[in-house]
Amino acid sequence: MDGAEMELERRSKFLNGLILKKKAGEQQEQRDRLNVRVRASDMAFPLQNRAFSCARELLDSMPGKLDSKRLALALKKEFDSSYGPAWHCIVGTSFGSYVTHSLGGFLYFSIDKVYILLFKTAVEPLSRGASLKD
Repeated sequence: MDGAEMELERRSKFLNGLILKKKAGEQQEQRDRLNVRVRASDMAFPLQNRAFSCARELLDSMPGKLDSKRLALALKKEFDSSYGPAWHCIVGTSFGSYVTHSLGGFLYFSIDKVYILLFKTAVEPLSRGASLKD
């Protein structure tokens, strides 16, 4: 590599670092605005943001008491329709879990005092004519 190529590579890395810092800052601002705290994640930021926004909208639309089942079902349906099956969602103020998930398909977060576990599992379609007993 000659001097010009090295300089171009150095500038490219510098700019990429600035872009990543800006994105991380924007991500943190959204979390703060929505009162979200990520507990554990193996999920791309755009999907996380979608989960945070959906959960916040649903919580804000619930008058009075939290309806955990309704929130879990709505998040599951949203992610199934937007990102394909099979998403699972657990919502509550106190629960334990141990799950296996698809790569890039796990998010455990809280909004206010509500904890939400959203994860995806692989689905293998049954072949035609196969029964569950096979």
